[in-house]
Order: sequence, then C-alpha cells, then structure tokens
Amino acid sequence: MAEIKKIVLGSGRVRYRTVVDIGYSPKTDPVSGEVIIDQATGKPVMKRNQLTITRDKKTEVQTEVDRIRGQKANGTLILPSELTVGEWLDQWLAKIAEDLEVTTISSYQTTLKPVRKRLGHIRLQELTEEQVEEFRDWMLTEGRVRPRNGQRGLSTTTVEMALGRLKEALNRAVTKRLVGINAAENVTIPRKARKAERKAKVEVPPWTPEEVRVFVAGILDERLYAPLLLGLMGLRPAEVCGIRWTDVDLEVRKLEIANTRTMIDNNEVVEKDTKSEAGDRILPIPAPLLEALKKFRARQAAEKLALGADYLDKGYVTVDEAGEVLKVRHLRVEAYRLMEKLGLRRVRLYDARASCLTYLANNGIADHILARWAGHANVRTTKKWYVKPGVEDLRNAAVAWEGLHGTPAGP
Repeated sequence: MAEIKKIVLGSGRVRYRTVVDIGYSPKTDPVSGEVIIDQATGKPVMKRNQLTITRDKKTEVQTEVDRIRGQKANGTLILPSELTVGEWLDQWLAKIAEDLEVTTISSYQTTLKPVRKRLGHIRLQELTEEQVEEFRDWMLTEGRVRPRNGQRGLSTTTVEMALGRLKEALNRAVTKRLVGINAAENVTIPRKARKAERKAKVEVPPWTPEEVRVFVAGILDERLYAPLLLGLMGLRPAEVCGIRWTDVDLEVRKLEIANTRTMIDNNEVVEKDTKSEAGDRILPIPAPLLEALKKFRARQAAEKLALGADYLDKGYVTVDEAGEVLKVRHLRVEAYRLMEKLGLRRVRLYDARASCLTYLANNGIADHILARWAGHANVRTTKKWYVKPGVEDLRNAAVAWEGLHGTPAGP
C-alpha cells in the first residue's frame, strides 16, 4: 500500500500526496536522447518510473492509485507525457519511412505542414476533437498560403489528405498507449463544404480524340515528338522521363516500363522503380511511336557525333541536345508551349493518360487489358480516375435510347 502523506501548503490549504510505481523504461542520454546501453550485458539501462498523485482528499488519492494499478495490471495504463503533436509526428514519420519511398515520405511531410502549424505545439495527450475540428475549418477557409482566385481555403481533397495522415499518426499513438483515443477519428469534411466546392469548381476535361489528333499533327517536326507521343500513349510523365534506350526494343516493338524519374518539390529528381508492381510492365510499341522513336534515336546519334566528348550519353530516351536527361518539369513546359502555339486548350500533361485510356475503353478494349496498359493492379482504379467519357462519347447511348422512344436505332 502506498503511503499517503498530508501536505500543508503555505496558504494553509491541506492536500494529500503519494508516489506510485508505474513501471520501468530505458534510460536515455540527456544530450543525445539515445538509449543508454549497459556495456557488460549489452542491454538497455532501465530506470524506475514513478507518478506523483496529489488530491484534496485522502480517499481521492487512494482511488487514483487503485485506478493506475488496475490499468497497469491489464495493460491499459497511459503514462503522462509532455510529447507534443509535432514531436510525435516526427517520431511517426521516422518510423514509417523505413517502409515507404522517399517521394511518399515527402508527400506526407508536405501534407502535414498545416497540421504542424496549427496543432504541432499542443501536447499530444491534450489534443481534443474540438481542436481538430477547428483545424479542419481553418484549412477550409484560410489554410492556403497564397490565395488563389481570391480563395484562401484549401480544397476538400487537400484537407481530407491532411486529416487522413493525422488520423494514421494518432492511431499509432493509441496503439503505443501514448493516448487513450484518436481525437481526429470522427472528424470529417462537412457535406456542405464538398457541395460548395463542386459548384464553384471549373472542371477541365481531358482532350477529346480530335484535340489529340490536332496536337499530334502539329508536333510532327518537334524535337520531343517521340517523348510527347509516349505521354499520349498513356504513360505517366515520370515513366516517360525514366525510360532508357535499353528498355526499348525496336526490333520486336516492345517497351519495358521499369524505371521512373519523378520530382520532389518540383525541383529535386528522384529515380526509382515504377509506382507499383503493376506499374512494371511491357507494352507493344504502336507503329507511329515506333517510327518516332527510330527518328529520335537517329537524331540523338547525330547530336552526339556533333558534340563529341561534350555529349552526356546517359542512355535515356528523353534528353536534350547535349544528352542531359530532361525532368518532368521540362517536358511539361514544352507541352504547354506547343499547346499555346497550336491554339489548343491547356490541359495537364498527366491528363494525356485519361485521354488515352478513355479512348481505349470507348473502343472496346477489355478491362484486364486496359488495367495492364495503365499499370494498375485493378481496373476499378483505371475506370474511377482515368476513364472520363465526354458528351460525344455518350452519343452512341443517345442513339440507342432512340429505340426505346420508338425510333429505330441509327447505324
């Protein structure tokens, strides 16, 4: 039984206090924070943890002691901690970084910046659902660093991603018994916010087949015709920039997608494997692309001959005149320049995937082939995000409906 002492404060107020053992934990160096290891045993040096309990009544102290001992016995005891939300996010990210790619971790860090800004200083054990709700509302109304079109709020997608990462981190904190509940678990995006965003958002659809044909015809003589055609074939921009000539077999007309060159913060290039196992794939080379690649390879050979030792022969397909590998940003800037030159709508380079996959789906390509072509493990992903039929794509459905109306279906 813990001894409960009577304490008389300077004001004359009487309180009761005791100290209860709450277990042992590894001792850490006060400077480096690293766990101290016993040189003789090779095991961590353990320290005794105690918790001081002070209450107004002796019975209140005893009740708290019994509660702590009961939780300690059944493994639900949560030890008091000064750890802040920001500090826990650091620990959590450091741990999950072991299993995630550097680009994914960078994405997590970017997504969590607003969380750190608004909630990072709060003690983890004091974080409330109300504070998370206030954070959500702040993101939706004022979270944008640079206002866009007069709007200071962030998109619901961005807010949802931030909440999702915060929920993941807090779930792990619950598992480690750092907190009792996940304060963000039931915080969601209000339906009215989603509805308002849908009404205000101007959706830019991918190019129609006719727009694609205009673009292709207009860039036939451009130096980067072949890389841009690879994008129109449905490859991700990072895949286009990552293709090496050793991945291309012009004799048997096959192209292996096994390497990507993606970017962090629109500047640093990270070279890595494809996005997923399904992304690692071999595709047949269509006839127009085959001719474009042959001409581009011949052009690069001439450029190498002209520059001699100054040519940077790194073996990649998407390079400049000196052999320097182009970044996704360079490809994007060139595509936008050509769109403007040809008087076409400016669409994202990535949306070429949607134009390609929508066209293939509309022309009867089987689901499993469509998913394989896109580099997806499941066709549901392909259809949900990349198959975007426009009004003209629905024309056959309108003609078919005429039969229901009593009008014979057209050809």
